[in-house]
Amino acid sequence: MSPVIRDARPEELDAVLRVWWEAGADESPTDDPVGLARLPVRDPHALLVADADGRLVGTLVVGWDGWRGSMYRLAVVPSMRRRGIATALVAEGERRLRELGARRISALVISSEEAAAGFWREVGYEHDARMHRYARSLPPLSYT
Repeated sequence: MSPVIRDARPEELDAVLRVWWEAGADESPTDDPVGLARLPVRDPHALLVADADGRLVGTLVVGWDGWRGSMYRLAVVPSMRRRGIATALVAEGERRLRELGARRISALVISSEEAAAGFWREVGYEHDARMHRYARSLPPLSYT
């Protein structure tokens, strides 16, 4: 049976983090339950998952800022790769962004991940050598 692509549920955030860990995704400062929990509060449709009979096997974060779309955290557990899951996640992300009015979508890919870069080229994305990403991690807010 093919996995179902759907919105992640709030109670599945630990399972999403496990998918990232199992897929070997590079960690970032927001890869924890507290950081991830903010995503569905802000946009309940931003975190897509691939559900194979109740087990999460893939994820994609789809962002829309009202001007452009973004995709990141595309991850599929190794035992489920090469089955079209990543392509299905991207297709659903594109569909949703198109409905919101997106005319351009960027995919963030770790530079050293040649297989990931190859995947994005295969599904029609072009490397934009004009751009570089600059990032800054902020300390978490204290609620005490």
